[in-house]
Amino acid sequence: MAFKFELAHLLDYTDWERAQWHAWFREQGPPALAVDLGPNGNGRVNTIGELVRHIFSAEQRYVDRVVGAPLTDPAAVPTEDVEALFAFGQQGRESLRALLATFPTERWDVPQQIQVGKHSRSVTPRKLIVQAVTHEIRHWAQVATLLRMSGRKPGPRDFLVSPVFDQPERAPAPSD
Repeated sequence: MAFKFELAHLLDYTDWERAQWHAWFREQGPPALAVDLGPNGNGRVNTIGELVRHIFSAEQRYVDRVVGAPLTDPAAVPTEDVEALFAFGQQGRESLRALLATFPTERWDVPQQIQVGKHSRSVTPRKLIVQAVTHEIRHWAQVATLLRMSGRKPGPRDFLVSPVFDQPERAPAPSD
């Protein structure tokens, strides 16, 4: 079955989703970022703001791994500052798009040894980049769930309500 789907579609979706979250957090202000994850925290990520920073830092760090650069340290990015968080996310997205535009085609499927936490594994750059994007999607769903559990209403963020794949409206045919 032929079905055309590209990474660009997921990037378009996550760009849209980021814009939705950015606007929502601007409206809600720092208290929404300060929502405590309670028993859902892991000791490293304990607030919504820390989870948002993790989303953005993971994307940048996957890019760092692909190009063999030192891993970006997100510690200086304040987790209670909406604009700083989303600027950090934008920098990471720009790094990802630059990588996609310049990485040699013949290297996408060449495995490389990477370290993630205490685990070392061999993966291809292609797999790392798909991981970066799907990681983000999964965590935004987690953000939405945790905010709803705290009594907030962030609104719909599903792919279904995004503009990705929407057909442009047809202009009416000129009448004679």
